[in-house]
Amino acid sequence: MTQHEYIHDGIFEFEAGGSIEGLKVTYHTSDIPWKKGDSRKIIWLCHALTANSDAQEWWPELTGPGKLFDTDKYFVICTNMLCSPYGSSGPASTDPSTGRPYLLNFPKTTVRDIVRANSLVRKSLGIDKIDLIVGGSIGGFQALEWSIMEPEAIGHAVFIALSAKATPWLNAVNETMRMALEADRTFLQCENLKGGEAGLRCARAVGMLLYRNYEGFNATQEENNPDMLFASRAASYQRHQGKKLSDRFDAYSYRYLCDCADSNNVGRGRGGAEAALSTIKAACTVIGIDSDRLFPVQEQKFIASCIPGAEYHEITSAFGHDGFLLENAQLEEIIKSVMP
Repeated sequence: MTQHEYIHDGIFEFEAGGSIEGLKVTYHTSDIPWKKGDSRKIIWLCHALTANSDAQEWWPELTGPGKLFDTDKYFVICTNMLCSPYGSSGPASTDPSTGRPYLLNFPKTTVRDIVRANSLVRKSLGIDKIDLIVGGSIGGFQALEWSIMEPEAIGHAVFIALSAKATPWLNAVNETMRMALEADRTFLQCENLKGGEAGLRCARAVGMLLYRNYEGFNATQEENNPDMLFASRAASYQRHQGKKLSDRFDAYSYRYLCDCADSNNVGRGRGGAEAALSTIKAACTVIGIDSDRLFPVQEQKFIASCIPGAEYHEITSAFGHDGFLLENAQLEEIIKSVMP
């Protein structure tokens, strides 16, 4: 896939207040550009919390030439969401008034802000209708919100492992990760993008306990030595995952994206979730994961029950929420039936 950059000509106002000029959105597309009259169908992929706009990198089993999301057959596009450090505007980008990263001075960002930015990219490309939009987790928040904000612009939508609004459970998880960031004294000092690095590693380790589950950890992190004195393999895995993220991400972007997840509420200002979901015009496929503890399947069943004509499917996984990135064969079996 080929990387591109969209820069907004004008002021971008944020839902929670504040604005910036020259909003930037980095995005990847199929290598052959799309233009009006192109017969290829449009597939828009929405990435999750710490991924980027190169879907071939984080969903390689499903994206690329000859794959389910065939980048030769379709015009596949994925935008890097606001507040992610992979090119789009956010805490890691430069504040023109200071010449330094925004860090905690970037405007608070909501899911609706991200969707509005994505829509600016859509319009800049001359795309009137997205034939298929697919998103899991916070990517699912975007796909769902977009289907409500611009019902005429979405043909078919696939929502995976998500909720219609931030639950108290999700809010508590996000706050625990924020507490981990703030426990690192360098985070609030806001000296540079390395601030809060130790806190980020801890926050990621907290997250891993919810992204995976009892069965998944026990299946993959069993001790090699049956006579071990102190268990250490899973502990080593947690530290590895924390460092792996801190090597490629920053604590400020992570904080903003946790806040953004807490903004998820499709019913805000629309008379509640049921009323908002009932306005969706796209054909919808909703997918839950039987072992997901972050977004239990009752959340997806609720969404499907409120969208006219929506279909609900459930996949089986020993790996909890992360199943949407791991159970590719099951996902492909469901999604291939709705491919444009």
